[in-house]
Amino acid sequence: MHDDATASGGPGPARFRDVVAAYVGLTKPRVIELLLLTTVPVMFFAARGVPPLGLVLATVVGGTFSAGSASVFNCVYDRDIDEQMRRTRRRALPRHIVSARAAVVFGLVLGVASVVVLYVWVNPLSALLAVAAEAFYVFGYTMVLKRRTTQNIVWGGLAGCFPALIGWTAVTGELAWTPVVLFMVVFFWTPPHTWALALRYREDYANVDVPMLPVVAPAREVGRQIVLYSWVMVATSLLLWPVAGTGPVYPVVATVLGAVFLVEAHRMWGRTKSADDLATIQPMRLFHSSNLYLSLLFVAVALDPLLLG
Repeated sequence: MHDDATASGGPGPARFRDVVAAYVGLTKPRVIELLLLTTVPVMFFAARGVPPLGLVLATVVGGTFSAGSASVFNCVYDRDIDEQMRRTRRRALPRHIVSARAAVVFGLVLGVASVVVLYVWVNPLSALLAVAAEAFYVFGYTMVLKRRTTQNIVWGGLAGCFPALIGWTAVTGELAWTPVVLFMVVFFWTPPHTWALALRYREDYANVDVPMLPVVAPAREVGRQIVLYSWVMVATSLLLWPVAGTGPVYPVVATVLGAVFLVEAHRMWGRTKSADDLATIQPMRLFHSSNLYLSLLFVAVALDPLLLG
């Protein structure tokens, strides 16, 4: 009898763990990690040292709920194409571990919890920015841009830039040019990061009619666009030095990281000029390099005021 219940999807420890893992997966934890990595260092920079740990915890929890909620709604809306793509077909909705209705409820609960946590324990401005970021990601990117234009990730990526603003306002209660510069760094970082991944999975996107740039343009043009955005990204990152009056640590690290990333971007562009096959282009090298670049750059943002002190 126990075996029959388990086989039919009844309760059991293994199934419970699978369901919990499925709900967690809907929030896209790896994306949340990256977003938090651009939130917490900015809090250190805004505080010019170590911010109150309770404030950091509230901002992290609220930001996690907000980003998780946005990802859940993205998974619900995109479940039709997720079933057909290699990269996403193992998600909870395509596998029918979680129903669309249950996912919507889960997303709403996370969204409301995010607003409550940020409004009560951080401040209203940070809560408002989190709501704006989630709304733009769900309605602007997921529902409007993603399936209609090659510029989908360029403008849709704006949602992923908000954590820099949220981290700053959590500490200061107001906006300033410093977080705007970091906002723009993430904005210009997003296309090279995403297009490298989309190049790897361009057949998947083509099969579901999502017009990512690597689907509608040759690899050589994708490589050229990545190089252009990379140069602007690095130049923008160096603006933080005069705008925010950083110490010497940040500009040195930003210069070195930027130079390494530009070399990698130019090398990939060079490979696209001689071949169109993925084995030669190796776009995932740039994708992983972009993750490392952004992570280390924001670590430098956090360390700069600490080392000055």
